[in-house]
Amino acid sequence: MNEEHFLEFDEYLQGEMTVEDQLAFEQQLKDQPDLAMAFETYKEMHLHLENKFGQTDELNAFKKNLKGISKEHFKKSKPKVIALRPWYYVVAASVAVLFGLFFLNQNSNPTFEDYNQPETAFFTERGEANSNLKLAQDAFNAKRYKEAISFFETILKVDKSAEIQYFYGVALLEENKLPEAETVFAALKTGNSIYKNKAIWSLALTKLKQKDYKACKELLLMIPEDYEGNDQVDALLNDLD
Repeated sequence: MNEEHFLEFDEYLQGEMTVEDQLAFEQQLKDQPDLAMAFETYKEMHLHLENKFGQTDELNAFKKNLKGISKEHFKKSKPKVIALRPWYYVVAASVAVLFGLFFLNQNSNPTFEDYNQPETAFFTERGEANSNLKLAQDAFNAKRYKEAISFFETILKVDKSAEIQYFYGVALLEENKLPEAETVFAALKTGNSIYKNKAIWSLALTKLKQKDYKACKELLLMIPEDYEGNDQVDALLNDLD
């Protein structure tokens, strides 16, 4: 059993065979129980793979790549009768699927979840805003972001510090309020506070969450090398290349 068998299995499942080849393949399955067993194993794994990854660009690219390799190294011919033990088919089919999973993982884009690590909020006392600050801090650190947003909006009426704006923006990002989060981070980005580079990083994550990889990379390149989270910046840049 070789790569051509895997391609025949896939072509049959995708409906890419001619009527003549399809009939010949089905007859071969009837005549060869071992091949039929291997085909059923491949079909189950193929279904599992599609359920896990869906019809993604990576999955389609892998199939296209495998077919290209086959055309280059093998000559298409009528299916041959090859007497092999059932376990060989199972192992071979498993290897093919595992190779496909490896290929997909190697070529997948970074995700927001890969780099989303909100820092802990710790606010100093600020007079009349003190009670709401504690409530906002506790809600944010407990990942109750919707609740935290409400407290931040109340606080911002009397305290528009960069620190509060930054954590407010992060809470918006976590709640998927992306346009609002971008507005907050963009304002901090144009300022000179200690939260400027953190805001650029968070703005890049906002773009990453939207799968706007080009904009994400452009923002990352604006962050200076002495930024405290530069390791994460470099890692994400490498993943985007």
